[in-house]
Amino acid sequence: MTTTTASRALPWALIGAACLGSFAATSSGTTRAPFLLEMAHDLGVSMPLVANLVSMTATAWGFTSAFGGWASDRVGRRVLLVGGLLALALAMCGQAMAGNFLWVAVWATVAGGCAGTFTGVVFAEVSSRVEDRQRGRALGWVMTGQSLTLVVGVPLAAWIGSLIGWRGWNVCVGGLALAGAVGLFITAGRGTGTAGLAARRPSMRSALSRRVLGLLGIGVAERICYGLATVYFATFLQAVYGLSLAATALPLCIFALGNIAGTVLGGQVADRFRDRMLTFAMAMALSGVAALGLFMWHPAPAISVALGFVFTFMNALGRPSYMASLANVPDDVRGTVLGLNGTSASVGWVGAAALGALLISTVGFEGFGPLAALLGLAGAAGALANRRIKIST
Repeated sequence: MTTTTASRALPWALIGAACLGSFAATSSGTTRAPFLLEMAHDLGVSMPLVANLVSMTATAWGFTSAFGGWASDRVGRRVLLVGGLLALALAMCGQAMAGNFLWVAVWATVAGGCAGTFTGVVFAEVSSRVEDRQRGRALGWVMTGQSLTLVVGVPLAAWIGSLIGWRGWNVCVGGLALAGAVGLFITAGRGTGTAGLAARRPSMRSALSRRVLGLLGIGVAERICYGLATVYFATFLQAVYGLSLAATALPLCIFALGNIAGTVLGGQVADRFRDRMLTFAMAMALSGVAALGLFMWHPAPAISVALGFVFTFMNALGRPSYMASLANVPDDVRGTVLGLNGTSASVGWVGAAALGALLISTVGFEGFGPLAALLGLAGAAGALANRRIKIST
């Protein structure tokens, strides 16, 4: 349970700037969805080819997340935070001005790399600025900035894009990234600059301890479980109930709201109950059960949407506990560890897309339920085993 010691006020200015930066980074790829057909027509290529930009972005994101985290422990976080968002702003403008698909793909890949460089480092910066008993709430709010992309970012992109096109929207995202860079330049701690870091010799052995490696493995299972539902939820509704693409808008919004609600409440839970791995294990097991019902029992669209909300709520409920546990490492390797979390998450997303496509072509959506349930239980079992591993300090 919570301790009786009074907690310091959270650094809300930093958290606000981190949320804005996270929203911009996630929007750089996610908000492309409404423009696939328009981009294909404009660039003279097929729509599936444009859709493959997601894989390019995710791959670059995964590679640079690990590098950015490692670099931040050596040259300082502030330069990575500000520089990553400034480079992202330039990359989004580069996409807007690209004359053919090749250059759009190049700039989209660069944008994914810039976003990956930023993401792990911003979690490390926020983690370092708060006490351990407050990290669940602080990181939960930063994750909410990412979640808002689905509820606010995609509809906003569709609305603004209808007025100024996909190229104009990319410039808008670049502006958001620029604003996030300014905010983090002002709010990031001076201790996260380059001063004093030359004397540090971060230990890779400390970063890749048994406990951290176990958590990263659990994170892959959790992201595949979550990604199976997130990537294919709209397709599932269309295939099972014959809904039109327009009719999936409200269900997708409800699905995203479950994620936001779970993340916000999960931050409170992570700080109230000290056994964070037990909290995460319970959330993973319950999300696996919800996924089983979601994909194997579909009597009506409303019930499936409700189960989708429950699934994403339970999954998000455990995520702040997981991130707070992962951040509980020595400060001089925290960037490396949280950067590797971005890489493991990218592996999970790619795995979810590949496994989902395989299941659809073989056994159909009914195969999603058992697989997600198995991954949920595996993640829960891994979390319970991780409780017995001592934290290195």
